[in-house]
Amino acid sequence: MRAIHRTLALLAALTLTACGANKATEAPQAPAAETPTAPGIKIGVILPETATSARWESFDKPMLEAAMRAQGLDADIQNAQGDVQKFSTLADGMLSQGVKVLVIAAINSEIGSSVAAKAKARGIPTIDYDRLNLGGGSDYYVSFDNVKVGELQGRGLADALKDKPGAQVIEIEGAPTDNNATLFHEGQEKVLKPLYDAGTLRLVRSQPIDGWDNQRGGITFEQILTGNGGKVDGVVAANDGLAGAVITVLRKNGLTGKVPVTGQDATADGLMSVLRGDQYMTVFKPIREEAESAAKLAAALAKGDTATADKIATDSSDDPKGNRTVKSVLLQPRLTTKDNVKDVVTQGYVKATDICGGDLAGTCSRLGIG
Repeated sequence: MRAIHRTLALLAALTLTACGANKATEAPQAPAAETPTAPGIKIGVILPETATSARWESFDKPMLEAAMRAQGLDADIQNAQGDVQKFSTLADGMLSQGVKVLVIAAINSEIGSSVAAKAKARGIPTIDYDRLNLGGGSDYYVSFDNVKVGELQGRGLADALKDKPGAQVIEIEGAPTDNNATLFHEGQEKVLKPLYDAGTLRLVRSQPIDGWDNQRGGITFEQILTGNGGKVDGVVAANDGLAGAVITVLRKNGLTGKVPVTGQDATADGLMSVLRGDQYMTVFKPIREEAESAAKLAAALAKGDTATADKIATDSSDDPKGNRTVKSVLLQPRLTTKDNVKDVVTQGYVKATDICGGDLAGTCSRLGIG
């Protein structure tokens, strides 16, 4: 889809599940792009879904459109809406239309690897975007340091519980088919496992949630909580959507604000929960940097310039299933608590009006958000 404005404002309406899926907000303004001097080179981009996180349509899509346009690329950006068959069909259509590069944020590694193989058979390079497809064949990978994301979540929870020895922790993790979820957990373990082993904290249970499904995450958390006699002192929630589901259950049990909960993505809902004190922290990932890196890589690969692509992708990621190392761009995430929510607003990822209404007006005023 060809963008016709330099500055985009996209409002993606998402259906909220009973347990608190993230709502979409108005997309942050993208920096003005220079007008390309040549017709845009066609690039295909497939995003995974909209049901479990607001980021894909509210942030990634408009930022990718702007970044691709700035590189002289004509990006066709589609969303598979969590349907692997639709993901495959979208890829087939883009390949048939002659895209020069395919950028994929796959629903799972299996469909991502399958699509990458089809592209390779046609001589079209593929970039794994945000999620590395294990056992796949994509040429490059652009994401954040996802182990570091987990470390920030672990550090946040450990800090929140530092004065509560023996605190009981429940972990609600992401989809087991998503390699990022594995990396998040790996990072969490770096911080929390030594504390579990020492008895400083006590792990009640760690449970991955298929499909990152917020409603299922809330139900699962409630079952674990009930099985533990209604006792919990801290919750690792792998993203803001799951955190919202957990908070709904905590509220029902009179525990909101008493139990620190982690998150990720710095969504409007997540930031509002942080400001209220219902969620202790989230992880801010500056998605514009991710989109711009993907666009620069795509521009180089579309011209067959792998030397330039290699200069952009100076990091590397292990694919143990494929027994390979993938050239990567790994960006740095940032821990966000109530004290620095303002940074996310200042950088234009959400507007103060998105998060500061109603009961949060006074809090935002005290924190200088507005």
